[in-house]
Amino acid sequence: SAEEVAAAAIDGLRSLSEFALDYDINILVENHGGYSSDGQWLANVIQSTGMANCGTLPDFGNFCIKREAGDYYSSKCLEEYDRYKGMEELMPYAKGVSGKSYDFDAEGNETTIDFARMIDIVKDAGYTGYIDVEYEGNVLSEEEGILATKKLIERILAQP
Repeated sequence: SAEEVAAAAIDGLRSLSEFALDYDINILVENHGGYSSDGQWLANVIQSTGMANCGTLPDFGNFCIKREAGDYYSSKCLEEYDRYKGMEELMPYAKGVSGKSYDFDAEGNETTIDFARMIDIVKDAGYTGYIDVEYEGNVLSEEEGILATKKLIERILAQP
């Protein structure tokens, strides 16, 4: 159950975070399918560890809670958590952010995710760290997709 998995995750993350303290290491959990893609569930897990070095790596695109059977990346998402709500819930614990993209229109805007809204959520949380760049689309090459994502993030961050 969600409660049993949360209890095990809290216990394991607390132990790992306690060990990591002596090495000045942060332990990050990315929303990446199943329970972890439920922003409220993951935020509760992180908060319940009681460890300042245990945080999140919110990913703009990983909010699928339930998929069809099969390969994770090729199977269809059957139930998706609200990505904007999830980002708001995970940002208070963020020690990194993953700016994932899938596809772009002719003006260079992401067609699946409202990047301006996501960046506003990141900024509103007071986050000033790094935003990594990730492309999972099929139209552009990996390099072109990464560069398009980077350009989009930089354009939005440059706006007042």
